[in-house]
Amino acid sequence: MSAKIFGDYDQAGLDAQYDNRAKVPGSVEMLGQFAADSTALRREMASRLNLSFGPGADEVLDVFLPDGGDGAPLPIQVFIHGGYWKMLSKDEFSYVAKAFTPRGCATAVINYGLIPNIDMDELVRQCRAALAWIYRNAASFGGDPERIFISGHSAGGHLVAMMMATDWPAFDALSPELPLDLIKGGCGISGLYDLEPIRLCFLNDDLQLRPDEAGRNSPVHLMPRGTAPLIVTLGGDEGAEYLRQSEDLALAWRDSNVDVKTAVLPGQDHFSIVAQLNDPQAELSRMILRQMGL
Repeated sequence: MSAKIFGDYDQAGLDAQYDNRAKVPGSVEMLGQFAADSTALRREMASRLNLSFGPGADEVLDVFLPDGGDGAPLPIQVFIHGGYWKMLSKDEFSYVAKAFTPRGCATAVINYGLIPNIDMDELVRQCRAALAWIYRNAASFGGDPERIFISGHSAGGHLVAMMMATDWPAFDALSPELPLDLIKGGCGISGLYDLEPIRLCFLNDDLQLRPDEAGRNSPVHLMPRGTAPLIVTLGGDEGAEYLRQSEDLALAWRDSNVDVKTAVLPGQDHFSIVAQLNDPQAELSRMILRQMGL
């Protein structure tokens, strides 16, 4: 009998829980479709591309804007991509603007450096820098800094929770004007909120997470800042560990008086669930739009 290394899982069992490409036939083709749809959207929708929010080449973001409007400041939906912190970029996920921008909001899709070029601490810092930039520069693209919402898929779901656990006034000692409630609501989609099993499975061959690094970057062990509501959602076909990750975060953060809504979407897998953001009428899109009051 193989030794258990996390919960009731041996090495092979834990690896299988987090091997999404093996679990979802056609996942490579789905990622290719995301990229194609995103390329098409960047040609079709008004945008400001590759806006720099930091000194690194990867510290850039895109903003997609609705046509027309009455000139009133726009609510902002910020999307953080996944890829197990080591692959993909904002360019595969421009398509998510289809869910939000036609409903009258600005959609910002952020980029960040990838592991192993940077470590997890720096990756999280870059995402925080992107949110701080959006707050400070919202007026430059017609956005409302008092209505910033965030969503993210997979590793991006982890980063959503890390953003909501941020002490924003303390983030930049030179500019402490950032409000604690910078984020007004969030949605983690198929997120990873406990990095200890990630550290123990095959993914750590690339990520090289240390125990202390995994601990301080695990939202399940952190206190949310403020009381912004959170949606935690995943596909019904994603497996026991993804469900545990979501349930454990919801339980922990409800104890901190955060309004956490959980939703398991039947028939959805790790990739099809985020594909719903191609359609503003899809269940996931409607959940996030309701959170924004749209």
